[in-house]
Amino acid sequence: MDLKVQKRLAAEAMKCSQKRVSFDESRLDEIKEAITKADIRALISKGAIQLEHKSSKSSSRIKKAKEQKRKGKRKGHGSRKGKKTARSPKKKTWMNRIRAQRKLLRSLKKGDRIDIGSYRDLYSKCKGGFFRSIRHIKVYIEEREIIKKNEKKQDT
Repeated sequence: MDLKVQKRLAAEAMKCSQKRVSFDESRLDEIKEAITKADIRALISKGAIQLEHKSSKSSSRIKKAKEQKRKGKRKGHGSRKGKKTARSPKKKTWMNRIRAQRKLLRSLKKGDRIDIGSYRDLYSKCKGGFFRSIRHIKVYIEEREIIKKNEKKQDT
């Protein structure tokens, strides 16, 4: 049964593509009889001719990518935009580093492993950006033998 004309008329009436027009299989004879736009409109209102929903984009790939990012993947050089400092600002990096260094110094002072003079000296060096990391402070302390002698024997 050739219903090309009816499909075209229905698409025009519903202002959509012919691909989205679907006919009720049980009422094909009734649809074949319709030859004017008015007939087609009547069939649309009766439900013999329907408009199919637009197919939407699948979000499965997006979900998969999100899951991978949650695991820490997809963070290589090819995925990055902007400078290193755009992803982790210099100030944030500095704050994290200085807080860790000061925490170490406080624990050394509280544990009575360094005297107050050494603490102040190391603190000001930290503030001036002398130390790169906590490890650097520890190496510096070991080289200068700043840790008190009696405490050092108990520690190691």
